[in-house]
Amino acid sequence: MTATRSEPASLSLFAQLSRFVAVGAVSALVDFGVYHLLLSLGTWVHAAKGISFILGTTTAYLLNRRFTFTATEGGKGRFAAFVALYATTFAFNVGMNALALALLPDMPMRTSVAWVIAQGCATAINFVMLRTVVFRR
Repeated sequence: MTATRSEPASLSLFAQLSRFVAVGAVSALVDFGVYHLLLSLGTWVHAAKGISFILGTTTAYLLNRRFTFTATEGGKGRFAAFVALYATTFAFNVGMNALALALLPDMPMRTSVAWVIAQGCATAINFVMLRTVVFRR
């Protein structure tokens, strides 16, 4: 016998935000871990940030689609909206990381601080755009 899972028609803003934060934590760990792994392997900092962002973003999209915004359909239109949002967010995130690295003094954990600044800014944009554009009902 197979179990079926029933989802509410739509989650409250608080429920969505709570799930978004949890998914974001997992996705941020992917992004942060890959970023520092690539840096330790000698990868150019901006390439490392770009690759880690793509992997973290893919994780976030898949988990948010399933658990936060409970989207089971959407097809090419939803995917196109996702690609447009994340292309914009990608440029913003990598640019913000570069700006933070340029402005931060030489200090311990400088790359980590720059990553946190870039990630925080991009996260705020992502929640609003995912909720209102990509996964709107």
